[in-house]
Order: sequence, then structure tokens, then C-alpha cells
Amino acid sequence: MSDQPTSAGYLPPSPIPEPQTISLADLADVLRAGLLDFRRAPVFGVAFSLVYVLGGLVLYAIFLASGQSWWFIPIAVGFPLLAPFAATGLYEVSRRLEKGAPLTWGAVAGCVFAQKDRQIPSMAMVIMLAFMFWVFVAHTIFALFFGMRPITTSTLDMLLSGPGLMMLLVGGVIGGLMAGVLFALTVVSLPLLLDREVDFISAMIVSFKLVMTNPGVMTVWALIIAVSLFAGMLPFFVGLFLVLPVLGHASWHLYRKALV
Repeated sequence: MSDQPTSAGYLPPSPIPEPQTISLADLADVLRAGLLDFRRAPVFGVAFSLVYVLGGLVLYAIFLASGQSWWFIPIAVGFPLLAPFAATGLYEVSRRLEKGAPLTWGAVAGCVFAQKDRQIPSMAMVIMLAFMFWVFVAHTIFALFFGMRPITTSTLDMLLSGPGLMMLLVGGVIGGLMAGVLFALTVVSLPLLLDREVDFISAMIVSFKLVMTNPGVMTVWALIIAVSLFAGMLPFFVGLFLVLPVLGHASWHLYRKALV
């Protein structure tokens, strides 16, 4: 890829990368690399995670204050869908560590801010729309099983009731399918958009092709992400200060290993 801008001031388009075959050993490698990047630049990881954590706490506080804390359940399920966009700054940190480039707040923040004129905002809109659609679907599923009846029991009793268990089952299946599709479209598309001059549609296609090329390994990667994020969310999101930076840095290294 040429680093020289055109006469209009833009970089020329990059060649579309080809997905490679990866293994479970590669996943272990990228996780180790992600942990190493976090240890080399922990302040950046904590700072970028803080925005994500504060967002979750604010959402929880809003639902708790409104007396509708049970609505936080579908929000919590869908909230990790926003993690790839929150990790964009972490991709830039890993890229600079990889190249030996200066790692300063001005350089990292400047690169992240510059993305407003590139393709990442379009990709972020796709993620946000998917998140909003999931919340709508979750509300619809809740209405189908509980109708307009007032909630007279605790959230736990409601969920453990017959309709509650069936709602969790149906919602889990539908939510899992939606999350799987979004994962396939975004798993490497954001670091690709940060690193190269490609359009967001092509980036999503490349990401989807990578998942189709490595269905078993990428399913394991999706499970690692889901379990890690939910575990990090349980103690009032505090665990995300470790989980999100490591996964963000690791996602950059997965992109570098999986696409050429």
C-alpha cells in the first residue's frame, strides 16, 4: 500500500487482503500478544476501557432509577456488540507498538479523531444499528411473553417463571444468531479499516470470508470474546479494565495474522 496521498489529499485505495487459514495455536499467540501490549501500554488500555465501563454504569443507573432494572438484561446482552468500536484506539496503540512509532496521547488520539473522515464511522453506524435493533427485538420478545401486565415480582422470580424461562430461551437463540452475524462482519473489519484504505462494505465482506474460511477457529474466538466480556461485566464492569484492552490488542494481532 502506498503511503503517499493523491493530489486530492487522500491515500490511494489499498488492495483487498485475502483471508488466511488460522489455527487454535494462533488464537493463543494473539492473546499472549494482546496481554503483552497491555502490559507495555497499560494507561491507554485503562483509559479507553473507562469510556466503555462508564457507559455501562450510566445505562444501569438509568434503568435502576426508573424502576425498570429488568430492561438492563437485554442491554447487557447487546452491550458487547459495541466493544469493537470502543477498541479502535487500542488497535492504534498496537499498530504503533508493532512499528516502533512514538506512543503519545497526541499521536494516538489524533489518529482516532482522524477516522471521522474515513470509513470507520460508517462501520460504527452498522454496529449501532445492530445494537438498537437487538434492543427492539428484546422488547418485542418480552411483550410476547409478558404482555402489558405490570411487574409485581422481583426480576429473578420473573425470569425463573415459566414464561420467563421460555423468554430467555427464545431471546438467547435469536440474540445468538444476530450476534453471530455481526461478529462475522466485524471481527477484523475495524482494524482493517484503521490500517488500510478500503471501503467498509469490502471490509465486512473480507471479515465474513475469514470466518467462513475458519469456521471452527473463529467460533472458538467468538466464544472467548463473549465469555470474557460477560465475565468482565459481572462485578459492575470492573473486569473490563483488563478484558477489553487485552481483547482489543489481541484483535489487532489476529487481523495481522489472518489477512495478507
